[in-house]
Amino acid sequence: MAAETASSVVTVHALNAGHLTLPERFFVTPLINPEERQTVPSLSFLIQHRAPSGTLTRLIFDLGIRRRPQQYNAKIRKHIESRYPLSGNPDVVASLAQGNLTPSDIDCVIFSHVHWDHVGMPCDFPQAQFIVGHGSMALLDGSDALNNGSHNHFESDLLPLNRTLELRPPDEGIGTHQKALIPGIRCISNSSWKPFGPLPHTIDVFSDESVLLVDAPGHLPGHINLLCRVSLEPTRYVYLGGDACHDRRILTGEKDIAQWSDPDFPGRICCIHTGRGKSRETIKRIRNLEQESLGFGKVEVVLAHDVHWADKATRDGRFFPGCL
Repeated sequence: MAAETASSVVTVHALNAGHLTLPERFFVTPLINPEERQTVPSLSFLIQHRAPSGTLTRLIFDLGIRRRPQQYNAKIRKHIESRYPLSGNPDVVASLAQGNLTPSDIDCVIFSHVHWDHVGMPCDFPQAQFIVGHGSMALLDGSDALNNGSHNHFESDLLPLNRTLELRPPDEGIGTHQKALIPGIRCISNSSWKPFGPLPHTIDVFSDESVLLVDAPGHLPGHINLLCRVSLEPTRYVYLGGDACHDRRILTGEKDIAQWSDPDFPGRICCIHTGRGKSRETIKRIRNLEQESLGFGKVEVVLAHDVHWADKATRDGRFFPGCL
């Protein structure tokens, strides 16, 4: 590892980005009460990287819930009727303002995936570049239609095509015809997916192992996570897990991923994840990350909808301008 690599860390800051209510029967099994519902956050994160040259790059991972839910399309609005109480306030823009930042200060927005409760208002960031995992654009333009539940509705005009980079699939590497024109970030379109610890496919965003894009299959095509190094002595990472699972009890093994029968299509089994088996494999890798015996440092795993983590982080002052 080069000296420059060994000295590189980032700061990670949690951002409030709205909340929604999840019927637990669609997410975890077994349940004591099938009617149990829980109001949870949809977390966003600010990541700040300072290069040896002094260049400061700011990334946002996910944009949470739209501050005006009526601005979603009709199919999404119909779906979210089952997710109330729901709110997009405060949103990412308001949360950034808590630390005196505006959308113009953001260089890049990375989406864990393109479900409605993670994409917020991309139009708030007219100067930022967007990065999505492979398969995301096919979901947005409708060329890939999913049939594992009513939660899979998307918006074809969500992202500016001239400022959006879709990653290539891990088994093909990254195409050389795409460019990521973001200050401080090398052209990740020329990078290869490489293993890191128990993670078989990662991309080193800044070429210094401070931020790794992680292929995290199972939930939705294009689902990606971030592994961020926040300390060197001792070595410590924050793993931003998106929707790898929606309840920490799945990560610990106390619960399993739920399935249900589609009331509109008898015989069709639905799941919040497009690939239940792949999701279990991703969850197992994340679980292994929390084991310090792997030898590359302590890892704090943060899931996008972990209400218990968010409540404690609020008490501990870890939301922006605080840090993780």
